[in-house]
Amino acid sequence: MIGSPRVPELWQRLDATVRDLPLGLLIFAGSLVPSFQNHGTDLGGVPARPFDALAVVAVALQCFPLAVRRRWPAVCLTLVSLGFAADQLRGYHSFAGTAVAVALMSAGAHLERHRRATVLVFSVAFVPLAVALHRLGAGAESPAEFVLYYVALALPWGMGAWLRYTRSLEAERRRRIAEDTRAAERTRIARELHDVVTHHVTAMVVQAEAARYLTAAPDRLDQSLTAVTDTGRQAITDLRHLLDLLNPDHGVEARTPTVGRLRTLVEQTRRAGQPVEFTEEGRPATSTGSADLVAYRVVQEALTNALKYAHGSRTSVQVHHGAREITVEVSTDGSGSRTASPGGGGRGLAGLRERVDVLGGDFSAGARTDGGFVVRARIPAGSPA
Repeated sequence: MIGSPRVPELWQRLDATVRDLPLGLLIFAGSLVPSFQNHGTDLGGVPARPFDALAVVAVALQCFPLAVRRRWPAVCLTLVSLGFAADQLRGYHSFAGTAVAVALMSAGAHLERHRRATVLVFSVAFVPLAVALHRLGAGAESPAEFVLYYVALALPWGMGAWLRYTRSLEAERRRRIAEDTRAAERTRIARELHDVVTHHVTAMVVQAEAARYLTAAPDRLDQSLTAVTDTGRQAITDLRHLLDLLNPDHGVEARTPTVGRLRTLVEQTRRAGQPVEFTEEGRPATSTGSADLVAYRVVQEALTNALKYAHGSRTSVQVHHGAREITVEVSTDGSGSRTASPGGGGRGLAGLRERVDVLGGDFSAGARTDGGFVVRARIPAGSPA
């Protein structure tokens, strides 16, 4: 059926106890097969005994606790060990003795607390068992063979501990990736907020400041206040687009401005009182990736700085669309003067440099010999968003 969950997926959804029970049932059934009886683990050389009701209990005690080997590994290991001890002391030597290795590996992999104490307790408990088996077996096995068996039991525990260690390393790696992803997303959103808020608020402050001196010219005052209103509305629109990023159910509408809106940006800056000459050459490529957005942000930040630090200066914006890159140059001639505006944290140009560097482009910003300022960027197009 199309769209229906696959068998492995359904299996993984089951409780761990349900998924672990079949292994215990398989070992239990195999241990009761006549040809397998008295042909399992034989520790100590105790004479073989025919299966009876107690043998079934000992086998069940070794097999069924495997169902909780991941949920309660210490309980599982304790019950399986008791069943194994009864199995060997009575001389059943059942196939169920293999469950001890499974329980040890599960405890090594899933036991979270008191791991050293568990190893110590079961190691100490092995000593009286070995002594009792040595006596019942009339010395059929030497002490060295019991030590060798103890070492063999340590192997599945070590394998489980190694699995637990690798699992913890993977969990730590995923945690670091998640933290890095969240940090990168926070940084990206902070940059977008900086770009959007700084530009619009700066334009509004400059326009409102100019309106102070236009009380004697009602037409120009109305025009200035209208520009403040339009800028505020544009700021709200851009912020709504940006805040949609925090909503996992936001639609496929373009989340950020593009180079195609540069003329609107330039016109907004002109209304704030900044004389801007705008030149755009070439045709934007069909697919520019995130280069389109970065180019827009370069122009936006440069015009914001022009309003803040060179208000009234003649400003030039030149954008060239190439087949494989977008070049941007924004310059002021230094003829204006700084106006009162919101202070910056110095992160605007630094953020632009990081954006351009990520795409493998070039970015520069510095003073001109004539006292102005110039920002240049070469942004490879077609980079992934």
